[in-house]
This record gives sequence, structure tokens and C-alpha cells, in this order.
Amino acid sequence: MIKGTFFCIDAHTCGNPVRLVTSGHPPLRGHTMSEKRQDFLAHYDWIRQALMFEPRGHDMMSGALLYPPCSANADAAILFIETSGCLPMCGHGTIGTVTAALEAGLLQPRTEGRLVLDVPAGQVSVHYQRRGHKVERVRITNVASYLAHRDVVVSVPGLGQLTVDVAYGGNFYVIVEPQQHYLGLKHWDADTLLRWSPRVRQAARQQLSCHHPHDASVEGISHVLWTGEPTQPNSDGANAVFYGDRALDRSPCGTGTSARMAQRHAKGLLATGERYVHESIIGSQFTGTVTATTEVGPYSAIVPEIEGWARVTGHNTITVDDDDPYAFGFQVK
Repeated sequence: MIKGTFFCIDAHTCGNPVRLVTSGHPPLRGHTMSEKRQDFLAHYDWIRQALMFEPRGHDMMSGALLYPPCSANADAAILFIETSGCLPMCGHGTIGTVTAALEAGLLQPRTEGRLVLDVPAGQVSVHYQRRGHKVERVRITNVASYLAHRDVVVSVPGLGQLTVDVAYGGNFYVIVEPQQHYLGLKHWDADTLLRWSPRVRQAARQQLSCHHPHDASVEGISHVLWTGEPTQPNSDGANAVFYGDRALDRSPCGTGTSARMAQRHAKGLLATGERYVHESIIGSQFTGTVTATTEVGPYSAIVPEIEGWARVTGHNTITVDDDDPYAFGFQVK
């Protein structure tokens, strides 16, 4: 008994995987991508689990499905899937999806070099650069981003007290700067980050409430962003982003960079119009820019741009056979 066969284009954005699913899309109910996201989670989440978890995926696996646009001015819509669920927005996923889809001829923009995309968090615009059939760079104007909680002290069992901020960049991030109980990225290896991140997230979730003013389905802290000194001479900052149960983003993280810029702008550390080159745990870079200021409900917010690159790594066909005891994947914890 075959549950489904899925054709996929595999890629990575600055080191973090993106699996663009090009077949087997379920019909989704709803007028917006936020509504369609909820329908997918309620009725078709087995697709995400089968394609993202082991043995067909891994802890860092991230992917997307392209859909027709929900809005009259949009070229297409994206549903994001990964091991942690269906994100409202994914920056590295958008860069990888746009790159893979354009190079495969799956996206036909109304205006060459520009796309408007509906995503569960709202709508984003994209500018891209081609050389021949290759997409070299992708720049996203992301959803409005803001600082939700400032200088909050949370108590992390076994680690102690941390002073953190929480910012929204398409997802909610608890941001940890170097301090007494965390000296910075160069002092912690990946295993240490993976050990403490779930505890920090849980402590922040217990103490802090996060709800997007315009969409009640976008709520709760999902990511932990650890900051530190960059290793590249032209980077302005470095970060390691934890998500899911055991994932560290290999890219600089698009929504994380947006959240980081919103935090810094709110604290007077980043001006409107200023660039912010953000470095990942492996040294890859996104270039962010605060393009404008706006408001999101009661919050002062920024309009962030994120620029990066992606490369296609292969094409594959994945069969999900429900006679397989691991048809819908697993995680080792």
C-alpha cells in the first residue's frame, strides 16, 4: 500500500537544507496561507513528518511546498515544513525555494527579477539576480518585525539566570547575549548549545507570552538565538539558532536575522537604512537592512530585508509506503 510518491528538489541556503516538494500537494482549505497552514497541520501533517524526519530526513531538515497565490498581487504562495512543524515564515527556506523553483522553471514571475509571495505570516516581496539559468542572489523584504520583550530575567535550571530579549521576525526568538552564565559562541560548542537551548526556550515560554497582534495562530517562542563575536572580518554579528528538538541552523537564519535587527533597532543599536551582516555557526553570511519603520499593533517595528544565496544539490523521488513501520518518520532523542 503506497501512501504517496513525492518528487523533490534538494538545495541548501548558506549551508542549511531546503527540500522543495514538487508533487503530491494536498488540496488545502482556507483563503489565506495562515488558514491553509492550519488545515495542513490538522489533516496532512503526515507528509511533513515523512519527508522531514528520519529516515528520509534529519534533525535540520527543512522544506517547502509551492501553491497558487492567495492574493491578487502575488505570484505564488509557500507552505513551510520542517522538523519543528509548519513555520509562519522561513527566510532561508524562501531563498532556497525561490532559487530551486526558478532554476527548474516552476515559478513564472510577472516581472523578471521580482516576486511577491504569500506566506502564512503574511506577504513578502523578493528580488533575485540571475546569471544565465542560475539564480545567484535572493533578497527578501520580510514581514514587519519587532521587539516583544526587553531585558527579561529568566531562570534556567542548571544554568542560572539569563537576561534575554524576545523578538519577532516571522517567528518568535528568545535572544541571548553574552553575560555571566553565557560568555558567547566561541566558548560553547554545538553539543553545549543543543544541551541548553531546550531549557532556555522552556524557561522563557513559562514566563513570557508571545502572540502576534494580527494572527492568533502565530504564538509562542519557537527559536533560541545565541549571539557572539563573528569570525569573518566583514560580519557585524554572529549567531547560532536552535529550533525543533535538536537542530542548529547552519545558515544565519532569515527570520532570526530579522528578529535580531528589530531588537537592535529598538535598543538604538541599528539605524534605519543601516546594513547588518549576520554570520552563522559555520561562517556563512546574510546581509540584512532596516529599510523602514512601521507598527504592528502596539509595537514599534521595522521592515527588514535579508539577502543570501542558495544552491541546488540534487533531485530525488521519495516514496512513502504505509507498509513501512517508519513510513511517517522518527526522531532519536
